[in-house]
Amino acid sequence: MPTRRSMLTASLAAALTVAAPIARRTVGERLSVRTERRLNGVADPGPYLVPPAAADLHERLTIVDLHADSLLWGRDLLDRASRGHVDIPRMVEGNVALQVFAASTHVPRHLNYERNDDRTDDIRLVAIVQGWPRATWTSRPARAEHLAGRLRDMAARSDGRLRIIRSAADLDVVLHARGTNPGIVGGILAIEGAHALDDDLANLDRIESAGYRMVGLAHFFDNAFAGSAQGVAKSGLTGPGRELVAELERRRILVDVAHSSRATIDDVLAIATRPVVASHTGVRGVADNERNLSDDHLRAIAATGGMVGIGFWPTASGGTDAASIARSIAHAVAVVGADHVGLGSDFDGAVPTPFDASGMALLTAALLSHGLDEATIAAVMGATAVRFLRGALPAT
Repeated sequence: MPTRRSMLTASLAAALTVAAPIARRTVGERLSVRTERRLNGVADPGPYLVPPAAADLHERLTIVDLHADSLLWGRDLLDRASRGHVDIPRMVEGNVALQVFAASTHVPRHLNYERNDDRTDDIRLVAIVQGWPRATWTSRPARAEHLAGRLRDMAARSDGRLRIIRSAADLDVVLHARGTNPGIVGGILAIEGAHALDDDLANLDRIESAGYRMVGLAHFFDNAFAGSAQGVAKSGLTGPGRELVAELERRRILVDVAHSSRATIDDVLAIATRPVVASHTGVRGVADNERNLSDDHLRAIAATGGMVGIGFWPTASGGTDAASIARSIAHAVAVVGADHVGLGSDFDGAVPTPFDASGMALLTAALLSHGLDEATIAAVMGATAVRFLRGALPAT
């Protein structure tokens, strides 16, 4: 039986479907603002102050974050916002060089970390109230294309401040440009959940053409390709899932096992011929839950030449401050070394974080306080990710 909330949501969606486009956008903006303020909280909104030694080191770092969901909320990322976690001005303030922007194409209502299915779809409501093209109301590949188009549009209007990275050559151009202008940032597109293909491998052509260079096999529910750590069956790779992994590798699109079930991770690692990434995760050695990686999985991902991005939200890091993130990073480094560890904040992912993108120096300070040396900090804050991406992305 539908709940009162689901009936109200359905009624709102029906009303907005027939409403004038301008009215839909107005309502959508108000709903997005209110929802984001509630879901993407920041424990410390800044301004952020760190000791001089940490500030000096932070200024010399190349910082890369492997996961943020900032495209979903309808904000113009060229403008500094008073809500959420990421926009270009705050990236520049935090000395963030590269940000992976993930696209969520189907999110079930009443998310939890134990058991979700795909019978409800909040992204459909987002698409309607934000005025996305009508095709996106029913097509997940169309949603991915729309979100990629939003990033392209912002890059085109940025006067070169935001540059989309599709290849190793693009990556090097952005890093070289930052040598003289640290106000330049790079963006890489990622898919969160292979259900974005609408169960059809042929749609991978559309995803690749849109500019996506990383594909997460699962998100919050099991799909036709892979089981999710938060799904119902939590199964492994299906036959089409094995075909998908092989095809992603052939196209030099990164295979991301964040959110994947243990069985899926095992299946991927058994057949992978290229480096595997877990873009945003935690470690069970610090926070023991179904979403985080065991030490065995950390070692197996590293053995592919891959890397893990440590998340900033409490379920991943085991706490609500920068020290908790530093503790999780230190554990991963102790298990697999700094050459396989980076950052995967999950900024703007409907999670609370200790700081926003402008406060990244707090993490540098926390890593110093935890006893990590400067070379290790430089690696996990971004040097490892740069090396990883340079080797994993298409050359041109």
